Amino acid sequence: MKREELIRQMTIEEKAACLSGKTVWQTWDFPRLGIPSIFCSDGPHGIRKQAGAGDHLGLNASLPATCFPTAATVANSWDEALAEEIGMALGEEAAAQQVHVLLGPGLNIKRSPLCGRNFEYFSEDPYLSGKMAAAYVRGIQSQGVYACPKHFAVNSQELRRMAMNAVIDERTLREIYLTGFEIAVKEGGARAIMSSYNEVNGTYVNENRHLMVDILREEWGFDGIVITDWGGSNSHTAGVAARSNLEMPCPGLDSARELVKAVETGKLSMEELDTAVDDLLDAVMTLSSSGKETPSFDEEAHHRLARRAAAESAVLLKNAGQMLPLKKGTRVAVIGDFALQPRYQGAGSSMVNAIRLETIAQLVGEYELEVVGISGGYQRSGEQDVRLAEEAKKLAAEAEVVLYCFGLDELSESEGLDRSHMQIPQNQILLLEELAKANGNVVGILSAGSAIEMPWENCCRAILHGYLGGQAGAGAMLDILTGRVNPSGKLNETYPMCYEDTPAFWYYPAEKRNSEYREGIFVGYRYYDTSKKEVRYPFGYGLSYTSFAYRDLTIDEQGAEFTLQNTGSVDGAETAQLYVGLPDGAVFRPAKELKGFCKVFLKAGESRRIRIPFDDKTFRYWNVKTDCWETEGGAYQISIGASCADIRLQALWSKAGTGAALPYEGKCLPSYDTGRIEKVGRREYESMLGTPIPEDSWNGELTENDAICQMYYAKSGLARMIYRILTRRKEQSEAKGKPDLNILFIYNMPFRGIAKMTNGAVSMEMVHGMVDAANGRFWSGMKQIICGYVRNGRENKAYLKKITGK
Repeated sequence: MKREELIRQMTIEEKAACLSGKTVWQTWDFPRLGIPSIFCSDGPHGIRKQAGAGDHLGLNASLPATCFPTAATVANSWDEALAEEIGMALGEEAAAQQVHVLLGPGLNIKRSPLCGRNFEYFSEDPYLSGKMAAAYVRGIQSQGVYACPKHFAVNSQELRRMAMNAVIDERTLREIYLTGFEIAVKEGGARAIMSSYNEVNGTYVNENRHLMVDILREEWGFDGIVITDWGGSNSHTAGVAARSNLEMPCPGLDSARELVKAVETGKLSMEELDTAVDDLLDAVMTLSSSGKETPSFDEEAHHRLARRAAAESAVLLKNAGQMLPLKKGTRVAVIGDFALQPRYQGAGSSMVNAIRLETIAQLVGEYELEVVGISGGYQRSGEQDVRLAEEAKKLAAEAEVVLYCFGLDELSESEGLDRSHMQIPQNQILLLEELAKANGNVVGILSAGSAIEMPWENCCRAILHGYLGGQAGAGAMLDILTGRVNPSGKLNETYPMCYEDTPAFWYYPAEKRNSEYREGIFVGYRYYDTSKKEVRYPFGYGLSYTSFAYRDLTIDEQGAEFTLQNTGSVDGAETAQLYVGLPDGAVFRPAKELKGFCKVFLKAGESRRIRIPFDDKTFRYWNVKTDCWETEGGAYQISIGASCADIRLQALWSKAGTGAALPYEGKCLPSYDTGRIEKVGRREYESMLGTPIPEDSWNGELTENDAICQMYYAKSGLARMIYRILTRRKEQSEAKGKPDLNILFIYNMPFRGIAKMTNGAVSMEMVHGMVDAANGRFWSGMKQIICGYVRNGRENKAYLKKITGK
């Protein structure tokens, strides 16, 4: 052990207590042993350290910090150096605010466009996700702060996220949902990992030894700390046995008593307890002694970085007739509420109190454009406003070009709430159609953190997508519109023609407890490409004000090399992408998969020889029969392209295989063999899983692991009334256009979460009483709640005295 001497001095009560949070954000300190407390903070795209009372949903105000573009935005830059620079700035601000562990980046795979937190995640592709996450991690940790990639793993929906079981085959788990985390750990050197709320194949992630021990620690060599998502612990004892180190936020001393009892009864060994404590103590002592705490940081430099990041990440989707960049003196009408109040970040625990905030309405006058007027145009809440619309149409008729700012509102993308469709609010689209009639030169300026349907694109001559650009996004958009910056962003995700075309459409979200990942490895472009499904905009797509030519591809054992030339008249950057496929392979796989990329800046006319290396992930696949990574021998198609659909160079490369037995021999898997996974039947999926699908039907009784929103079928009339009240309040907040995050969290929280989120006020004994009451045993339940409350208070005081002397 790394801190053996210190552990020998600790009592069992101190050991047990230190493995849970003392407050919403802090660990326990033990002054008699010289063990300080460390502070955790949300921070995927900006530090959210709360100034007063802590809560994990961002309900209370946080200290001002730079709001950088979200992960979904920066992923469009395909620039690892930029991501690392943002990470360094995040680490610097964390150190300045005395934050030791930054809870991010988020790198869950965008299985479905409807996931409410897709704005926090990098991509539908695990390789791009992992590379960008690793860069963030390196940057953050260079400042003496731990990065904590999240949410490990298979956490793809917000609905009942704490009471959901991801049913997934091992190959899909490894190739799609774990590869990004593997890269973040191995290449980024992540020192912390956040375990997710959900179960994977019937076991909660935080206590899943296959994930937490076999894969994370033994295969990947992870030697840091595992922190639960806030309220994400089920059995604390099982979690500690699986090398989970910190149960957050502050479940109180009931959790500590659980561990002490587990050791006394033999459910948990002292060695297992000491091992978990050792991991955490090493982090605490390391962070408290080597952190680069600074009183301040350069706010202006960080704002400039945020602006550069937004500019390099914006994606030019359409530019008919080279409408952009706008010529000097162009008469423009600026229309859209987003021009006045930008949509620049997501809602939920990642919400940053930005130091400053740019708007297009404020800045457009600083550019060489003639602004004929600015109009809100539409109500952000989605309601029709005839007066605003008429004002906007009149303004549009007076201009040469309309700059229309629109997109998804705050209600559309939020932690705790999945989208129900992929559409932009209808009032915004109706106005767009009217503007296009009044003026044929509409430039659409989009703000949204995830993919959308775009049947209205013919209304726009040009479309610039800024995603969620952070506090400096407005200036970045204007820089691109006027040609100060040449756009170079490429989509990190596919834009389908409609939601019904998406691979998880038939399986998402889970109707009951099981979320069945029947689409398997055919996620995102892997599905569209293989099944030859038409899309609106393909993965890796993005236009530039210049053009690029690819030529002279050569391949050797170490990688692919080719010449890239800027053939236009404007300096610019291009992201060349390397894809690998195995036509007619014996093992089913996507038509091609991203295995490398390189972003290159070239002056007009300049050419350069580019090399994209192969690595250990280039040719591998997970063999479920040998239970390890294997390589199938054959002639691989090596493709170099400007997107997954715009392949410029191709060549075959013969690769020897590892000679392993075929993983699916004797199985009938027609959907997977063809990539047409739209309606995978139960028998075929169970054959793929190698095990029956777990039963998830309701047996008539609620349990501590059922969500509060499931009380609609409770036997207790009081419980059903509480459900109706919560549902009504949730719907009221949604009708106002601004989600109530507290209600959303409670709505999807399982009963056990009440004990984990109330700072020790509620014990698991009391939770069992609540469940009994909800199941119609009111008086029995109330007795447990009352007796449990008294007992919990008495035992908390006694335990606290043991570890503090007070």
